[in-house]
Amino acid sequence: MLCITRMLLLRCPLPLLLLLLLPLHSRPQKLPTRDEELFQMQIRDKAFFHDSSVIPDGAEISSYLFRDTPKRYFFVVEEDNTPLAVTVTPCDAPLEWKLSVQELPEEASGEGSGDPEPLEQQKQQITNEEGTELFSYKGNDVEYFVSSSSPSGLYQLDLLSTEKDTHFKVYATTTPESDQPYPELPYDPRIDVTSLGRTTVTLAWKPSPTASLLRQPIQYCIVINKEHNFKSLCAVEAKLSSDDAFMMAPKPGLDFSPFDFAHFGFPADNNSGKERGFLKSSKFGRQTSPKPRVDLHRVCIGNKNIFTVSDLKPDTQYYFDMFAVNTNTNMSTAYVGTFARTKEEAKQKTVELKDGKVTDVFIKRKGAKFLRFAPVSSHQKVTFSVHSCLDAVQIQVRRDGKLLLSQSVEGVRQFQLRGKAKAKYLIRLKGSKKGASMLKILATSRPNKQSFPSLPEDTRIKAFDKLRTCSSVTVAWLGTQERNKFCIYKREVDDNYNEEQKKREQNQCLGPDTRKKSEKVLCKYFHSQNIQKAVTTETIRGLQPGKSYLLDVYVIGHGGHSVKYQSKLVKTRKFC
Repeated sequence: MLCITRMLLLRCPLPLLLLLLLPLHSRPQKLPTRDEELFQMQIRDKAFFHDSSVIPDGAEISSYLFRDTPKRYFFVVEEDNTPLAVTVTPCDAPLEWKLSVQELPEEASGEGSGDPEPLEQQKQQITNEEGTELFSYKGNDVEYFVSSSSPSGLYQLDLLSTEKDTHFKVYATTTPESDQPYPELPYDPRIDVTSLGRTTVTLAWKPSPTASLLRQPIQYCIVINKEHNFKSLCAVEAKLSSDDAFMMAPKPGLDFSPFDFAHFGFPADNNSGKERGFLKSSKFGRQTSPKPRVDLHRVCIGNKNIFTVSDLKPDTQYYFDMFAVNTNTNMSTAYVGTFARTKEEAKQKTVELKDGKVTDVFIKRKGAKFLRFAPVSSHQKVTFSVHSCLDAVQIQVRRDGKLLLSQSVEGVRQFQLRGKAKAKYLIRLKGSKKGASMLKILATSRPNKQSFPSLPEDTRIKAFDKLRTCSSVTVAWLGTQERNKFCIYKREVDDNYNEEQKKREQNQCLGPDTRKKSEKVLCKYFHSQNIQKAVTTETIRGLQPGKSYLLDVYVIGHGGHSVKYQSKLVKTRKFC
């Protein structure tokens, strides 16, 4: 029986192999055998597989193909009636592959001398002959060749990619019954969509018998994207890779090993189950410009067989794939993928805005409201005044479908847009992610119709510590060039009153009419044509020593609408 360099004998006698290698190497190169202890030791030696066309028995290899450049792998089956299984997994491109076998020569010696023939002569003698084709396939499915009784001989696996440079995986074994590295699929390998919402999809699937019957460690990984289903986890990893893995050819024996793709830009397989959301590609020495992030997510969820995917977009089609991963072998099997379209956003009732009238709006957390404004007469300009009571809100204004404005609003803002005869305006208000939003909005086509008072950019109240006494505090705040009415209120609070409590009370839309009369300090009118001097001070007297007070300033506009400045917590001196 013959053993050939760069080929792996599946159960090939090691002494014969070493004998054939001696004429070419001063030190014999040991090739892996099916001796399990020796085999495990050899596959850990990555240098052993550099630039190799050998398929080891019982281990998955990863490799690459350049477009239109065929590649051939070898292995030898020594005995007749040997079980054989070969699995080829295309990654990011379809493959053409063929498995064939040819008989091994009866004699391995030259001219009866008993000396071995030169190794290259033996290889040439075998590979020049046409083998018998056993199986062929063209496509991007994970495909198998399985035989319970295979003849002895030299097996050749030929692969070709005609579409683009690509990588792939190959697994071959002569003990398929005992190995079972790939998780087995259940009798019904489909993924069921059990619940469908606007932003969520709930998936369920039957467990792999490898986990439920054989008790092997299996975890499930879900892949979500908007383009298409994937047929292997290898294809998912290729899609997620942010570098062009084939821009640089590997240097045989130095930069490249099928067991270590980090040198060639391929994503590593050892983070399965640990990474949530977007995956990161491996890095190699060359700096490259990153590609745009792929809208593709992989989530590994352990051994559960039901999962709800959340944070999806309404009225959007998504593709869902499920992979059972054997955590011992890190090899995976794909369930039959599915797809589903999330439900449409609930149709919002559109609120009609009346010209010059303030409208109160409440928006749920992450929600949105739609309003419509249709001026009854022709107009040159239209003004939108918005008062956000709590956190910032997003406002969009469209005129007859054309986007005119998209802004974030905090406090009071006014927007003036060019008008158009018989135009209709659609306003979309989007709430905060932190919580519910409240706001007041006014739309008008009449010039100088302003219900909200103007505000300075800084609405804080400043307290002067050096002017603080046991019974009084002195504060200041900014005004504007417009003459407005200012009212100041005080309220005694506990010493443990904190910023979080103060934040909960920062509803700027609550006016003085919600306060007790006993809390009112005074009201006064104030403005300054010189904006740099638009500052006013006030001393609040009649306070108790060592007590804490919450101070509020309200500015009231001509239309009676009020806006509250930011509250200020002060404390009088305990001893004077």
